[in-house]
Amino acid sequence: MGDSAARFKAEVLRRLDTVLDGQEEALHQAATIFANTIERGGIIRAFGSGHSHANALEICGRAGGYIQTKVVREPAWGIYEMIDGVGDQFWLKLDLRPEDCLVVISNSGRNPLPIELAQHAQEAGVPVIAVTALEVSRAGTSRAKSGKLLYQCADVVLDNKSSFGDAALSIEGIPTKVGGTSLYTGCLLLDCAVMESLDILLERGVQPPLFMSANVDGGPEFNQRLLDQFKERLAEY
Repeated sequence: MGDSAARFKAEVLRRLDTVLDGQEEALHQAATIFANTIERGGIIRAFGSGHSHANALEICGRAGGYIQTKVVREPAWGIYEMIDGVGDQFWLKLDLRPEDCLVVISNSGRNPLPIELAQHAQEAGVPVIAVTALEVSRAGTSRAKSGKLLYQCADVVLDNKSSFGDAALSIEGIPTKVGGTSLYTGCLLLDCAVMESLDILLERGVQPPLFMSANVDGGPEFNQRLLDQFKERLAEY
């Protein structure tokens, strides 16, 4: 392994080892929202603009994860995330109900699209979990017409503790930093919230509906039986 790869590996592992520190209460609150959503028969929706979409995919429709999940697909892939009003219009296309919850991922937390979605969700009584870089966000200014940042529009905030600009590594001869880390820490935060929510549901006597791998014999049939219970809202699966 080359020097830069080794340094990046060490940096990612360091961040993974520390990102949960001091966030136990927020993690429990997020887990409780997930558990409540599942128990009520709601859907966990997850949205991330641009590369944050990868964090949203982490908890939606995958083996070992909840059946009751659906990623929010934004066709433009974040091209319009800095334009006021796009989130207002996009919201009108989403079927979000009070029994659901919405996870919104944005590293900077400053762009209108994720902020507007979070605001509309809260106004509709839908719990919002934000995954963002708090230090970065607090040091910046909002691009939204409301003047708010994402963390100010959420019921629970999970801090991915990412660097300014996300990239964390300096390499001699390259003018910009390289190696984004928010994907790794964001995924760990969300996966841990899901794991804790499973414990909460089991303590309540609720059997969590979970995907089995479609590549395991019997997996597709197992999944379909569960998906049929939510076919009105999970038709894309």
